[in-house]
Amino acid sequence: MRTALSAILLDAPQAAAIWLGLLGVATLAVAGLLLRPRLLRTDAGARIRDAAPPARSEHADDERDRDRWAEEVSVAADRAETTARRRRAEWLTTQDEADQAWQAYEAAEADVRRLSGAAGMPLPKTPRTPAEYADRERWLHRAALDAYWRRELAVEQLSDVFAHRGWDPRLHPVEQELMLRRAVRDHLFARQRAAREREQSAWRAAELATAAARSLRAEAVSALLPAAGERESVLPLAALGATEQTREIPAVVGRAPLPA
Repeated sequence: MRTALSAILLDAPQAAAIWLGLLGVATLAVAGLLLRPRLLRTDAGARIRDAAPPARSEHADDERDRDRWAEEVSVAADRAETTARRRRAEWLTTQDEADQAWQAYEAAEADVRRLSGAAGMPLPKTPRTPAEYADRERWLHRAALDAYWRRELAVEQLSDVFAHRGWDPRLHPVEQELMLRRAVRDHLFARQRAAREREQSAWRAAELATAAARSLRAEAVSALLPAAGERESVLPLAALGATEQTREIPAVVGRAPLPA
């Protein structure tokens, strides 16, 4: 009996130490939880916050960004439409110039045909003297210079006349007139072709400018309409159970129509 009691008394301090240790750990845990109550919370609240819609400030920032983008695209579309109108005006101007150049060429061609028909007739007889040849040369130079001032001859052609490159000043004035009309016709034909090329280039530039303006205007409209629709579709959480009303697409105010 004495031996069993002695064993119990010998083991009592160790058991007491173990219980005191466990009690201390439990006390520290309870104290830590009480001092930091956030540790008692689970991550359910965080998941709810993550699943909730963004705050109003975030929606406002998104709307401002969309409105700013739509405004920038609208300004770019306005500038593109102005450029398209200018390109169209330039094309119409070049078209008029090409038509005038064609009419001038047709008139020169008619003169050549008329003089060619008269070339078969006998030429008037004139004395072949140095004075006559000098008069023919002066007539050729004067006629060529007048045609140059009327923009019917190029400066290179005028230089050839005065340098007698391909030109014989001793020919009869009727023959010289036919040669001069042919030179005028060739120059006007080259000018008409250059005017037609400028007209085609201006037309292509006008078409590209119109397409760019139309694309930018469509981009501006598409940037405005979805933003307005999203603002109407955002409902408060309390109204989720309410009956959804029919919404119409808002009209774009203050925007020019798409270019035709």
